[in-house]
Amino acid sequence: MAARVVFLGRLQDLAGGPEREVAATSLDQVLAQLSPELALAVTDERVRWALNGELIAEQGGIVLRDGDELAFLPPVSGG
Repeated sequence: MAARVVFLGRLQDLAGGPEREVAATSLDQVLAQLSPELALAVTDERVRWALNGELIAEQGGIVLRDGDELAFLPPVSGG
């Protein structure tokens, strides 16, 4: 059971790369495999999440299946 986790923007820098494969079926399992700093960053209320390309409105109860993609999208910044 493997899911792909994608990090965009500044989250990619914190993660040390754009993506990683994790063996997880729940969000809690994904977060447990991240560094404490990265787990805190991706759970920031301003970070949006997408499961298989669809934005997730309610983050609780996420169930991951083999081959799913979970993306973390930080707020847009710049000028």
